Amino acid sequence: MVVGPAAEAAGFTPSFFGTKELHGTSLKQFPKWTGVMDRFAKELQGCPANLCNTKLWKNIVAQAKDQDLKTKLRTINSIMNAHPYILDQVNWGKPDYWATPFEFLRKNGDCEDYAIAKFYALRDSGVSTDQMRIVALNDLNLGLGHAILVVYVDGTPMVLDNQIQKVVPASSIKHYKPVYSVNDTGWWLHRPA
Repeated sequence: MVVGPAAEAAGFTPSFFGTKELHGTSLKQFPKWTGVMDRFAKELQGCPANLCNTKLWKNIVAQAKDQDLKTKLRTINSIMNAHPYILDQVNWGKPDYWATPFEFLRKNGDCEDYAIAKFYALRDSGVSTDQMRIVALNDLNLGLGHAILVVYVDGTPMVLDNQIQKVVPASSIKHYKPVYSVNDTGWWLHRPA
């Protein structure tokens, strides 16, 4: 990702996991994310039933729709975490593929697929996307890349993670080093504070 002078001039601000962040709005540097956004929008407009189980999706969203925010997070995290983890190479025949929620419901997925499905299920159940970010990070314990969803609840970043069954505050996790985060309106570059 290339960061331009305008973004650099804006400066870094405090963030989660002991980082500071730089914000930008152009998502063109994130083709996998913009690809998911485009494909999912098209799927919502019309998709064959064998590829897009809209009844299941609506049922998942309905379970969380009328809940308070914290309960919504727990509900969606639990539903999505019940899906088996499958590496992209096994599932899609490629080293890295970002699946839409319908693809995830049909074929399961890996870490970013859980985060994406949670993002959209929460969005469709009434959570503002301004409160949410998909975070690409390094898991320092495992020495691997990983992805999670962070949702701000009353200013506190809460983590929805396929490796952790409960929704927990970001401050309780010490072994994650974020690289960048995205939502549907922008990106954040993370650096040590």
